[in-house]
Amino acid sequence: MDEIQTIVALAALAQSTRLRTFRLLVEREPDGIAAGELARLVDVPQNTMSAHLSTLAQAGLVRGDRQSRSIIYRADLDRFRAVMLYLLQDCCGGNASLCAPLISDLTPCCAPREAQTR
Repeated sequence: MDEIQTIVALAALAQSTRLRTFRLLVEREPDGIAAGELARLVDVPQNTMSAHLSTLAQAGLVRGDRQSRSIIYRADLDRFRAVMLYLLQDCCGGNASLCAPLISDLTPCCAPREAQTR
């Protein structure tokens, strides 16, 4: 991950429909969501959703897999992780204690689904 790739990814997420779409795709991992269903859930026309998905895909944040007549979209969590790690590299000038609260806040939200339902 480099600065340009990070800027492209962040720019793709810097629009409300794309951010809602990406968050919805993250929620639906690993199953993904068909493009038409995404448009319905986010309440935008299909052609508008297609443009948003194209922007997210060009940024590497989503990928689409054709299944029969539908394209199922999924969040690319590896790419998203790389963006977040790029932002956190050399966090706080190497002072780990300054980043500890951030890391602590992130940890509970990312528990595996099996652990969340227990």
